[in-house]
Amino acid sequence: MSEKEKVLNLFKSSENPLKLGDIANETGIESNEVSKIIKELREEGKVYSPKRCYYALK
Repeated sequence: MSEKEKVLNLFKSSENPLKLGDIANETGIESNEVSKIIKELREEGKVYSPKRCYYALK
């Protein structure tokens, strides 16, 4: 499973928006790498930010 898939699966299993640090802790991925993955997912239209520093699936 790729890191991107791990992040997507975490979003799918979470009912609430997540912070970068929470995603990094849960997946074991470095926070700077999580930031890059979130940026990609936002560009793909899969993730949005409902409030500052939090992210959720669209």
